[in-house]
Amino acid sequence: MRGSRQTFFNLFCILWLPILLKAASSPPLPRGNDPPTASLSSGLYKGHTCVGCVLVVSVIEQLAQWHNSTVKAAMERLCNYIPEKLQGFCYILAELYGPHIAELIDREMNADVVCHSLKLCKQDPGQLLCHLYAPPKVGLSAAIRKAKSIMKTSKDLKSFTGFSSVCAFPLLANLCEKIKYVMRNKLPFEDFDGDKFSTFPTLRGYHWRGRDCNDKNTTVYPGRRPDNWDVKSDSNCNGIWGMDPKDGIPYEEKFCKGADSQGVVLLGDSAGAHFHIPPEWMTVTQMSAKSFANLPMAFTDELDWPQFSEITGFLNSTIGGWTDSLYLRLRRRNRCNHRDLQNISQNGGSSGNLLYLIKSLARNQLLDNPAIVIYATIGNDVCNGNRDTLAHMTTPKEMLSNVMQVLRYLDSRLPNGSHVILTGLVDGRFLWDNLHDRYHPLGQLNRDITYSQIYSFLDCLQVSPCSGWLTPNETLRNLTSERALQLSNVLKEIARSEKFANFDIFYMDFPLRQTAEEWHKMGGEPWQLIEPVDGFHPSQIAAALGTRITWQKVLHEWPQVLGRENPFNDQIEAIFKDQGGH
Repeated sequence: MRGSRQTFFNLFCILWLPILLKAASSPPLPRGNDPPTASLSSGLYKGHTCVGCVLVVSVIEQLAQWHNSTVKAAMERLCNYIPEKLQGFCYILAELYGPHIAELIDREMNADVVCHSLKLCKQDPGQLLCHLYAPPKVGLSAAIRKAKSIMKTSKDLKSFTGFSSVCAFPLLANLCEKIKYVMRNKLPFEDFDGDKFSTFPTLRGYHWRGRDCNDKNTTVYPGRRPDNWDVKSDSNCNGIWGMDPKDGIPYEEKFCKGADSQGVVLLGDSAGAHFHIPPEWMTVTQMSAKSFANLPMAFTDELDWPQFSEITGFLNSTIGGWTDSLYLRLRRRNRCNHRDLQNISQNGGSSGNLLYLIKSLARNQLLDNPAIVIYATIGNDVCNGNRDTLAHMTTPKEMLSNVMQVLRYLDSRLPNGSHVILTGLVDGRFLWDNLHDRYHPLGQLNRDITYSQIYSFLDCLQVSPCSGWLTPNETLRNLTSERALQLSNVLKEIARSEKFANFDIFYMDFPLRQTAEEWHKMGGEPWQLIEPVDGFHPSQIAAALGTRITWQKVLHEWPQVLGRENPFNDQIEAIFKDQGGH
């Protein structure tokens, strides 16, 4: 059984990347109750696919340079770095594209020219040719025409690029539908009892929400109130069950009754999901097989790392920095809260589409413990890749409507005694101010690519994560921050004036300024608080420091939110050790 599961997982990983790229290249997530589509039709070679091609070709060229090898040897080296069970897919691509890439690089054509000639970068009518590198001396258009004339001799390449989707293969169609289901519904792919919790880590499994301890019983899951004080079995997966032989009192009753047990739920975006692309994937001076060991896991978690995140992280970070999270601190305060976490976040999440995403929330108003819900869509309401970016930003009126719909939904689902904290939007001017003239990981070998160039390339392709902030246009950056402040004020006013039956509600600013000040005191530099590859998201360090600041604010201003410290924590640890782990 385990072997067939691993084989399935390997195939899943191979299919996941192109589908993930296609989803990223699609229009923004819908703003209403309708589910986000996962169409895989045209557009496979647009936007993010162009970015991916330019990055990969750049890495191949730099590997050849760094190791003083041929381009063909560099491609083989790159494929050998990839985990063994996924190397076959890499070698297929190398076989199809390799000779053409090698010939063009040998003719001193850069990655932009190569990817345009391979039709993996596509120019729409009237659109400028997008490029990352400085144009060749003959001009970009002339270089591409010359490269395309070389490509005309390849029938194999022509037939492959004309085949628009791997999911068109009949044998793969069903699996693709399953992948799209996971991406669309944000529910665990492997959930045998349908309780929205899983024993599998990725594919929206327990990296995203507490691990199920019985995936064959729908009444057993993290966060529920114990069934008959869990005398015979662990119904809430917190690892505390059975009866104390000394006095006949169930351990759950003895240690957790009246302990203010509660879970942590995040409603968020890619920052909350903790989007991260390892810089060693494109820094050839650091690249090795070890660099790509986490590749399958990263792809099947959508390039997110919720297990290390600011709100729901629970594992020690393997991507730099350290893990500190609201969940871990709440668990230390009361070990009865073990495994009670849910990260309902998505890359591209905003106030407009969160009402759909929130339907994956697993909370029974009658059977489960209360929860602390963090609402944190910190950027996407003002961030988009459109050229007329201001026109596509959420308005204060829309923000009010969107958030109130989510809060009313929560009021109909959360157990009484829950809490909701609304987090304001970030001031993203911090990004340009601290990164624009620094070298991107891809540009460190030859000192030829800055973040400013990366931002311009993404903006040209209309796949920028935030055209309003990642721009040399200071006026536009200021207008974007002005709108972000307006939307934050909407959240602040909701927290001040609105009342709900099952939870109280609070507001806090996104703690970027305090995080930067704290990091400066520790001897750090501001740019280290930003993800190095995308130049947009908070880094692991920023996430951990943000947790500390948020915790201190809540502890001092709203201590009732965190509940009392459990006086039995030491006894729980002595008897139940790590409570079954995570």
